[in-house]
Amino acid sequence: MTPASTGRAGMPVPALDIGGTHVTAALVNPATSRPDPSTVIRKPLPSQAGAAAILDGIAAAALALPTGHSLRWGVAMPGPFDYDTGIGRFTGVGKFESLFGVDVGAGLRERLRGRSEKLCFLNDADAFAIGEYGAGAATGHDRVVCLTLGTGVGSSFLSAGRPVHTGPAVPPSGHVHHLTVHGRPLEDTVSRRGIRSLYGRSTAAGAARLPDVDELAARATKGDAAAVEVFRYAFDALGQALAPWIDRFAATAVVIGGSMAQSWNLIHPALTTGLGSAGRADVPVLPARHPEEAPLIGAAHWAQDTSDAS
Repeated sequence: MTPASTGRAGMPVPALDIGGTHVTAALVNPATSRPDPSTVIRKPLPSQAGAAAILDGIAAAALALPTGHSLRWGVAMPGPFDYDTGIGRFTGVGKFESLFGVDVGAGLRERLRGRSEKLCFLNDADAFAIGEYGAGAATGHDRVVCLTLGTGVGSSFLSAGRPVHTGPAVPPSGHVHHLTVHGRPLEDTVSRRGIRSLYGRSTAAGAARLPDVDELAARATKGDAAAVEVFRYAFDALGQALAPWIDRFAATAVVIGGSMAQSWNLIHPALTTGLGSAGRADVPVLPARHPEEAPLIGAAHWAQDTSDAS
């Protein structure tokens, strides 16, 4: 294995952050652990398309990066996904369904035309958490829970910078979306779908006229009582569901990222109230310092760690 392939000679590490609507690629400087701003590329991704079109879209962003990088790539990917084998397991999640059973790693290596030796996949929430641990709000916390709030609730339980997926101290697979609150699955309440649905029930608005979460946040900020109550209820519930696992994991902080985190003035008070009502008011809830960069940073770290262990 050559130094160029491992990145240990100081070469930049290529990283991909794959989401439901976009893919972001960048070269991460191993000396600073930050993406080189001049290399960051963000392209739309047709997650409802066929497998070939999705892989082509990811590869287009990757191939647009400058050459002269490590041949090990860090790839942050949403689940369900077999991260060890690089095979998609998407079903019933409304995105990437055509990748079910597809060897994504092999498909991307073929498209990367010799610019990759290995693709190191990890969960996108884990990548975000590792990035914030290395260069953000989770720095200095040996045990921390990181959440990404967007279409759903992504989560990572991080111990000394490594995700924990098994054991009695974490929810099943280490992901809070498996939890229930108020007798229902957590994501029935805390998700884009859940928040919009709750607003619709409280206002009798038809499904076709339901505003999206960013519009609901704007309405809440302007004093719309129904919108204010939706955010209060949803994130108070998240705090209640999360509190017992903060105890079990002995976490000393909660770090929040994702698109919904832009509505910090609505999320933070409700979440801390929910934690407090369940006896964990002492745990600080912190906004991510690098919400856009953290998954790329974490993916690059993962690729380097995998290289060092091989």
